[in-house]
Amino acid sequence: GGVPPATDLVLGATAGCLACFLTNPLEVVKTRLQLQGELQAPGTYPRPYRGVLRAAVAVCRADGLWGLQKGLAAGLLYQGLMNGVRFYCYSHAEDAGWTEYPGGTVAAGAVAGAVGAIVGSPAYLVKTHLQAQTLSAVAVGHQHNHESISSAFKSIYQQHGVVGLWRGVTGAVPRVMVGSAVQLSTFASAKDWVCERQWFRKGSWAAVLAGGMVSSVAVAVAMTPFDVISTRLYNQPVHADGTGKLYRGFLDCILQISNKEGLLGLYKGIGAVYFRLGPHTVLSLFFWDKLRNM
Repeated sequence: GGVPPATDLVLGATAGCLACFLTNPLEVVKTRLQLQGELQAPGTYPRPYRGVLRAAVAVCRADGLWGLQKGLAAGLLYQGLMNGVRFYCYSHAEDAGWTEYPGGTVAAGAVAGAVGAIVGSPAYLVKTHLQAQTLSAVAVGHQHNHESISSAFKSIYQQHGVVGLWRGVTGAVPRVMVGSAVQLSTFASAKDWVCERQWFRKGSWAAVLAGGMVSSVAVAVAMTPFDVISTRLYNQPVHADGTGKLYRGFLDCILQISNKEGLLGLYKGIGAVYFRLGPHTVLSLFFWDKLRNM
């Protein structure tokens, strides 16, 4: 405490953006893995992307090294909006004394995350579209073919209005709520557990990193299905009236994926989700902590 909510907003946003720059390549890989074999039975489709490392190589081959930073501007915009709002709301919840109650931190974290996800949703929508775009030889999922971030916002707005910019938000809110709640409820205990094992000194960055990596296992397992649904809802092609051509909504998306791709279809890209989460969590906390102490 001791930092005003407005400062927390700026620090939270800055920390999120610094972390985003370093983990965006994993976002690109994750998006491709999650769209690969959409609504097709396992083993019946070509797989240009196999696992995190080989997928990264495939992206570089098709789009050059800079291809790994596709959608970075939209990602930074999303992180800035989402984390700024999230830290701001969480800070207010702390000041209001909500976090004093049992389960208060988890509830506050989930609500703050949900508000952040709603505010940041248009940026995430555009980020997903841009990260999925590539040469037809290795293309997976629907290709929206935007020229740039600004033209993406413009064409979505022109075709579907303001509502179109918030398409897919129904997948984003549960994704962030589940992620936030699980992360906040496991991170502290994972950090303590690592210290109890005496692997690292209490309060050292190694302990924080290890705690982050342990807590990320729980977050990845809980969050990946929501992440897959989110990516699919954001990326699906839409009819002129704005309804999805593939999924009617959140539940329809879960049912179709599990029916056609099996339950493991909901875990596509879990490797990338995990590798992104650990460093992203820790980097955000690290930058946030360091900035607060400045």
